[in-house]
Amino acid sequence: MADEQQFIEDGLQRTQIDEFFADELGRAGYGGMEVAKTPMGTQIVLKAEKPGMVIGKGGKNIRKITTTLEEEFDLEDPQIDVQEVDEPDLNAQIVADRLANALERGWYFRKAGHTTIDRIMDAGALGAEIVLSGKVTGARSRVEKFNRGYIKHNGEPAEAIVDDAVGTAVMKLGTIGVQVRIIPPGADLPDDFQVREDVDVSEHVKESDDVEELLGGAADDDSDEAAEADGDDESADAESVDEEPVEEEVVEEADEAESDDDSETEEDVAEDLDDLDAAVEEELDEDTEAEAEELMDEMEEADEADSDDAGADAEEADEDEDAEAAEATGGDAE
Repeated sequence: MADEQQFIEDGLQRTQIDEFFADELGRAGYGGMEVAKTPMGTQIVLKAEKPGMVIGKGGKNIRKITTTLEEEFDLEDPQIDVQEVDEPDLNAQIVADRLANALERGWYFRKAGHTTIDRIMDAGALGAEIVLSGKVTGARSRVEKFNRGYIKHNGEPAEAIVDDAVGTAVMKLGTIGVQVRIIPPGADLPDDFQVREDVDVSEHVKESDDVEELLGGAADDDSDEAAEADGDDESADAESVDEEPVEEEVVEEADEAESDDDSETEEDVAEDLDDLDAAVEEELDEDTEAEAEELMDEMEEADEADSDDAGADAEEADEDEDAEAAEATGGDAE
């Protein structure tokens, strides 16, 4: 048989055994199981709220369970160890069965959910979550969640730390699924941290020289190196001056001659520019005066023409008025 197929069969067998214990030990407060195969047989550890009810009077119930495991589930020499649950409110399976039982007895889902999760947190849990899914209040299915504290949903902490279980409440309208997740107190979470007070920091700090002294020593070393470098440069310059004094004097005289030539050329260029500016200004003044005189003459001619036209129009208007007056007097005389 392939390994994958063996894993599937082992998981299926484990689930069937868990369902059998949940149905058989529901009244005893079944809180889960652990199965481990050993050379001596199959070791099963049962967790229950009431171990006495699991064992039964004179061990009658435990023998019945052992026989059923051998016959129906083909377990070789099952050895059952019953352990009492220390805190039932921190066991997800017990809490899920209690909540499902409360819903079946007619508790309102919201009251049952808040009461259950408050009991879980009062027991010291770091976080809890209850999910009710199904026809909670009406004909339409929905999901109701109750959260408190801190809870992990995925990753290794969700598998290794979180205790989760599922219960079923059979109602008139249909079944309601109850899922409970609990993080027990004292769980070591990967993102958890602690702040310690009144701790001597010197014990955790590595002894070393003072930072300021180190920085000061480095600065002194740098300044000494810079001073040495400057001294070397000055000595090199002095040597070069002593070796070649004649060439430097010749170069200085050539620079002075070039500077004199440059100064003379600059003065000539400035004088030429001033002369050009003066000539341009004179030409501009003459042109503007000529244009102004022409404009004045045109304006005077235009004024004279306008005055002549106005006088002619006035004479014509007077003549027309005299003619009209003469015609009017002649008509009156007739």
